[in-house]
Amino acid sequence: MLEQKYEKLVSILKDMRKVVVAFSGGVDSTFLLKVAVDTLGKEQVLAVTADSETYPTSELEEAKRLAQLIDVPHQIIETSELAIPGYTENDKNRCYFCRRSLFEHIQPILEEKGFKNVVYGVIADDLSEYRPGMRAAKEQGVRGPLQEANLFKEEIRELSKNLDLPTWDKPSFACLSSRIAYGETITQAKLTKVEKSEAFLKTLGIRQVRVRTHDDIARIEVEAQDMQKLLANHGRITEKLQSYGYKFVTMDLMGYKSGSMNRALPKI
Repeated sequence: MLEQKYEKLVSILKDMRKVVVAFSGGVDSTFLLKVAVDTLGKEQVLAVTADSETYPTSELEEAKRLAQLIDVPHQIIETSELAIPGYTENDKNRCYFCRRSLFEHIQPILEEKGFKNVVYGVIADDLSEYRPGMRAAKEQGVRGPLQEANLFKEEIRELSKNLDLPTWDKPSFACLSSRIAYGETITQAKLTKVEKSEAFLKTLGIRQVRVRTHDDIARIEVEAQDMQKLLANHGRITEKLQSYGYKFVTMDLMGYKSGSMNRALPKI
């Protein structure tokens, strides 16, 4: 079954002939980029990464390293989510505004370099979650080959491991804005606070972490096996996160959950 899905992915990419890959350096877009290069050749593939306020510097540097590893042309563009009308208000359509802006920035690259297709790393799991960015992709004709091949995250990890990609077991990542509660205005100060807090927590040996921000409250999500690390270092963690601007520092007993902020939204 997995081999059939992989072959379907290859077939989808072959039909496109030349693709620009919206490349974040995460598990999914790295796998997509690798298969695109293996299928089409690096001359027919361009990786594009958007450098913005919501994208940590560490992730940008890793995206650069991965593009070099895969040996594919890589273009970095400067974007600003905070300048997008409607984005900083942080309502439930925030991701729609972000994706729409990203794909609009990529369009001139298509025209300049003779590409006709843009692809991104949306996957089959995303069909069961609230993903307004998918609407922006559909509106602009951007395709998600991994989703079209019905590939799920764990399958992509397995295939990535088979391809010797270092991202096969990389923790899931989402933009820093996803840490801020819906309805709270997104600011550079809040994004910086989140980035610094998560970077500190990773120094304690915690790989998968989210510092969800509810005004001046930090709600830390980690996987169950890492909760003891939070408790063992509670004093250091509290002191450090308060120095970044939080007044209250908490641990979420439900643990890490991708898209957990969506629980606060009315059922869709």
